[in-house]
Amino acid sequence: MSLVSPLKPSLRNRLLRHVLIPLAVMWLFGSALVVAIASYFAQQAFDRALLDDAYLVASHVRRAADESGSLDLSLSAEEMSTVLFDQSESLYFAVLDANGALLAGHVGLRPSQLDDNLKPHFDTVEYQGRVVRSVSIHSQQPGDFYVVMAQTTASRDSLLQRLLTFSIVPQLLLLLALAAWLKRAIEDDLGPLADLERAVGRRDARDLTPVPETATTRDVQRLGQAINALLGRIAQSVQAQREFSGNVAHELRTPLAGIRALADYGLRQNDPQVWREQLLGIAQSQERASHLVDQLLALALADEAQQSLESQPVALDVLVGEAVLRFLPRADAAGVDLGARGVDQPVWAFANGALIEGVLNNLLDNALRYGRSPDGDSHITVSVVDASQTVMLSVIDNGPGVSQEQLKKLTQRWVQGSAGEALKEGSGLGLAIVNAYVRLLGAKVSLQTESPHGLRVTITLSKPL
Repeated sequence: MSLVSPLKPSLRNRLLRHVLIPLAVMWLFGSALVVAIASYFAQQAFDRALLDDAYLVASHVRRAADESGSLDLSLSAEEMSTVLFDQSESLYFAVLDANGALLAGHVGLRPSQLDDNLKPHFDTVEYQGRVVRSVSIHSQQPGDFYVVMAQTTASRDSLLQRLLTFSIVPQLLLLLALAAWLKRAIEDDLGPLADLERAVGRRDARDLTPVPETATTRDVQRLGQAINALLGRIAQSVQAQREFSGNVAHELRTPLAGIRALADYGLRQNDPQVWREQLLGIAQSQERASHLVDQLLALALADEAQQSLESQPVALDVLVGEAVLRFLPRADAAGVDLGARGVDQPVWAFANGALIEGVLNNLLDNALRYGRSPDGDSHITVSVVDASQTVMLSVIDNGPGVSQEQLKKLTQRWVQGSAGEALKEGSGLGLAIVNAYVRLLGAKVSLQTESPHGLRVTITLSKPL
């Protein structure tokens, strides 16, 4: 079933419409403007020739030599036919006196109005059932008279039609050629987008490898890069889920089997004291399993927090004080001296409060589990050192410490120090969680041995700007 609605136009057709429709409108407007300008100047040329004929006729008006002194046209019939000769048009003229009486020429040809305006007056009138272009002139020498010259408009109309044909048809052909070229160019430019659509549409849901990028434009290239970046983030999330489920399945098998063994053994006994011992063992195994699940969840959340982490200025002295108070009852019960230094004054760091709390929880938990002194006098110190550009947060214990070889591997998953291996506790995830949190914070973590024995874990954080 296609996911594309048939009611929605294709991108190619929309681009063609957005380009060709404005182009066609501008072409029509431009053609109309060109034809109007050409028609105007052609009209001026024809009108100028008609006016010259009118002045020619007016120049041959004479006053009669007899006693009447009337006006008369001195052109002979042969001369008048020469003036009125035109191969394609019919010419008409009329000479009128001041009262509008016809002195010479064609009957019925008159100006639109008789006035004393000496400027030529052009008009389009109907004469003998034909539309003609006329010009009227008024002269006062040798007397007061009017000359009207008219001409049919077949040549003008023919010229205008030729102007329309030779200006519009070539441009129309050019527009059609441009439309064909644009269609092909748009199809070529959208080809990589169609390839990308097919590549994503045929992709199996389990295939999160990057799609091939064959873009010819920057926009399609950015789209392909965004899709590949999304696939990369999804692949990271899926990998984190797989690791979490695999780790849970692998690591919980042993404590659950131990709980089942303790329960089976207790059920086979009748002594209440044995039941109590088995129940205590079950409670301890459950606590270890719960702690393991919490650590695995913390690692999974750390992997998913890469895209949504927000850092801001946090009061490091407050977070350290709260963490020390939170672990103080456990430290007192274990006979460990737990304290803090460098938190008498406010200390600010650019970090995430939840991640800093997770770092302190895991470091203090590890220190209380494995950092007890072999001499019996155990102490754990949380130190804050405010430098010029950075803040160093350290958790220091005087436990048995670790070897230089183990220091390089302690931040890896499922790696324990010698104390953890000897106690048979934990799963080697505490420092791995710390390392993941520190990486999300953009900070640095370092492990150093203390003299004469012990371990110092230092987190170097940036200060707010």
